[in-house]
Amino acid sequence: MNNDDIQLLAIAAGGVGLLVTLIVSRTRLHPLLALIPTSILVGLLAGMPMDKVTKSIQAGAGGTLGAVGLVVALGAMLGKILADSGVTNGIAEAIVRRTPIRILPWAMSGVAFIIGIPMFFEVGLVVLLPLVFSVARKVDESASVKGSAYVYVGIPVIAALAAMHGMVPPHPGPLTAIASLKTSVGATMLYGFIAAVPAIVVGGPLYGAFIVPRLTVKPDASLVKQFSEAETTGPGPMEDPPGVAISVTVALLPAMLMLLNAILELIIPKDAMLARVSAFVGDPVIAMLVGVFFAATVLVYRRSGDAEKLRNALSSSVKPIANVLLIIAGGGAFQRVLTDAKVGDAIIHLSQHLPLSPLILGWMISMLLSVSTGSATVGIVGAAGLLAPLAVDEAVNAPLLALSIGCGSLFFNYANHAGFWLVKESFGMTMGEATKTISVVQSIVSLVGLAMVLLLNMFPPLA
Repeated sequence: MNNDDIQLLAIAAGGVGLLVTLIVSRTRLHPLLALIPTSILVGLLAGMPMDKVTKSIQAGAGGTLGAVGLVVALGAMLGKILADSGVTNGIAEAIVRRTPIRILPWAMSGVAFIIGIPMFFEVGLVVLLPLVFSVARKVDESASVKGSAYVYVGIPVIAALAAMHGMVPPHPGPLTAIASLKTSVGATMLYGFIAAVPAIVVGGPLYGAFIVPRLTVKPDASLVKQFSEAETTGPGPMEDPPGVAISVTVALLPAMLMLLNAILELIIPKDAMLARVSAFVGDPVIAMLVGVFFAATVLVYRRSGDAEKLRNALSSSVKPIANVLLIIAGGGAFQRVLTDAKVGDAIIHLSQHLPLSPLILGWMISMLLSVSTGSATVGIVGAAGLLAPLAVDEAVNAPLLALSIGCGSLFFNYANHAGFWLVKESFGMTMGEATKTISVVQSIVSLVGLAMVLLLNMFPPLA
């Protein structure tokens, strides 16, 4: 590690500090207007050419919108159809009616656990937001929870989605670690499930019980209305409510398509025709698109709904999320600048001077890379690549090493992560409230995951 590495780390830390200051201080800058100038300043101070800085910003913003923006927009449309047709309201009523209030966080954790198996964190959250808002709205109206009902319902979902995203194949992070370390998918998946359960319990319902009374978070009224209040794009929920079976099928179709692809990836060759078709249909954008068309057909067109009202409703559905999309794009730009400035290399150089066990070292390298660059994938790729030579040592449990790297990538999701801004803006949180929720929740999940890795390492390896 040299002076250039130290300087890069100081610039990255200073950039995050400046970003937070611009947003929370008296200036109260819009996050996008804080993210872009901060990205420019960090890039220039890191020695990047001016044209490279602008290209990094454009590539980061465009890449993030391409990966997340389309899914968020399609998710908003699907949520609007589900809400207007009475689907989310019906499912929410069933959950609230059959589940005691004190058990709700556990039930929502279970739902998110299943949804999170095939889905990215951001995609899973978009899919579940209509249900989260509908359930939370009913809890809020009943005044049965002290503090924010939306955080009460949302934190277990965030914890479950985060744990599955970082710990369990077929998510790209764990799969990347598995490929780099040349270890077993099955063993890593089994370890991941075992580690995810206590991480979700501690980071979700248990932490939620502590933090909920201390928060008064309530999302923007237009978003709550969009996702939980039925309008008249179809016959109307009171006239002819959809059945439970069709409601669940429509709501979970994108998740089922992605889950099917995840299963087929594990059991059939990638070059098989079925695998290629499954990969196409199971892509988050395609799955969400199929979900929107299926919902429109089943819940509106086949029920003699008004096509013109549906089109207007879908147009209006993307307006409340425009601000979210812009901020997510800004977060992607900041992340790309940090990556192109080689902050990740400086982190790796630092880690080489730390005399720790491979499992702890893998977690730490992945954590530092993820926190500094804003990308869990960068954290996993960097850590797995650096520690790959250790995986051939029979004394090292390679599946657990892959899991520890995945856990490290989850730690302290903050202002340079797209997921942070998606949660913050969707729930209408301040920077402090978002930090107390998604940042702390993911840190708890990460640390409990590491503890489980060390515990599991005390037993004979699975592979």
